[in-house]
Amino acid sequence: MKRLLLVAFVGLIAALPVRAQQSLSPAAFYGTWTGSGVAENRDSIYFAVTQRDLDVIIKPAGDGFTVTWTTVIRKGGDPAKPNVRQRQQTLTFRPLGKGGVWRAQESGDPLAGQALSWARIEKQTLTVYQMTVLANGAYEIEQYDRTLTGTGMDLKFSMRRDKEPVRTVNAKLVKTAQ
Repeated sequence: MKRLLLVAFVGLIAALPVRAQQSLSPAAFYGTWTGSGVAENRDSIYFAVTQRDLDVIIKPAGDGFTVTWTTVIRKGGDPAKPNVRQRQQTLTFRPLGKGGVWRAQESGDPLAGQALSWARIEKQTLTVYQMTVLANGAYEIEQYDRTLTGTGMDLKFSMRRDKEPVRTVNAKLVKTAQ
């Protein structure tokens, strides 16, 4: 009996990683997510990091999905009244026909200074990429990794210019609405 239980337990454990390795569908990410994080860049050793407040809305759009993100940046100025900037962007993604890869319908020609944007889902992470080619021919790529966790969503943003890191943001978000 003990041997039978051991074999059943080992079989159950062996089956778990297979399920954990399957990628989620976009529907798993749908909802309104709110949180905050800290931005760092290569000069953060010498200068202060900046706080970011983040809102992300992910919802269905036809055969794809839409991601809208708003970032509120507090940087410089009087500590009691810092300078505040807000950025918002919306992209609608359509499937490419490749499993788990979508192209933003707003994508343009990177060589004309427009962003080429795409998304993919790998396991529990929805990643959005945006690439542009700068006037001097260098490229800039932004990567937004949104990973579902047991308590919400972890966001890791990174910006690279010709492979060199420019900025990172690490944030925690919670689901505030369906």
